[in-house]
Amino acid sequence: MEIEEKIKRAYENSIKVKEQFFRENLTLIKETAEIIAKTLSEGGKVLIFGNGGSATDASHIAAEFVNRFKRERPGLPAIALNTDMAVITAIANDYDYSEIFAKQIKALGQKGDIAIAISTSGSSRNVIKAVEASKKRGLKTIAFTSKKGEKLISRVDYAFAVPSEETPRIQETHITLGHILCELVEDILFEIPATKKKMRQ
Repeated sequence: MEIEEKIKRAYENSIKVKEQFFRENLTLIKETAEIIAKTLSEGGKVLIFGNGGSATDASHIAAEFVNRFKRERPGLPAIALNTDMAVITAIANDYDYSEIFAKQIKALGQKGDIAIAISTSGSSRNVIKAVEASKKRGLKTIAFTSKKGEKLISRVDYAFAVPSEETPRIQETHITLGHILCELVEDILFEIPATKKKMRQ
């Protein structure tokens, strides 16, 4: 196959997967953004975690909350649980790699916080254990996964399953979803009401 054809097939497939996913999940995305915004407005925080490419997505989304996405506004409390190598290696060494996120949830998570679990397979043991720990501590749970992620989907409050079995397409959709949620949360928490905009003009 020619290189140009491979490029075309990749981006067309990516667009197709995203279009189907967002068409099917519009209402759930809106509801989830409102839940995250409400949690943050009430003093809660967001704990995000995943492995490999999903770990990078977790760090990326946490950075958008803590720093800013599009608006100039105060930072929002979000922590990616895959970023502290000392914590991760200590837990893996003293206990087991499957505990690296669950033990952090037990240490940092409080009732009313939100846990966002990212897993393309939906079957990573450390992600599953962290979700179970989150439920026990009273955190709301959200999953970014795929249509094959039944183990994770069945354990969370809100599940986003990308209609694909190709890891690159799933991850591309996950980060787009993360960006959309960040933008919606900013709009909900920091948008200036129309009446105030008129007064300033």
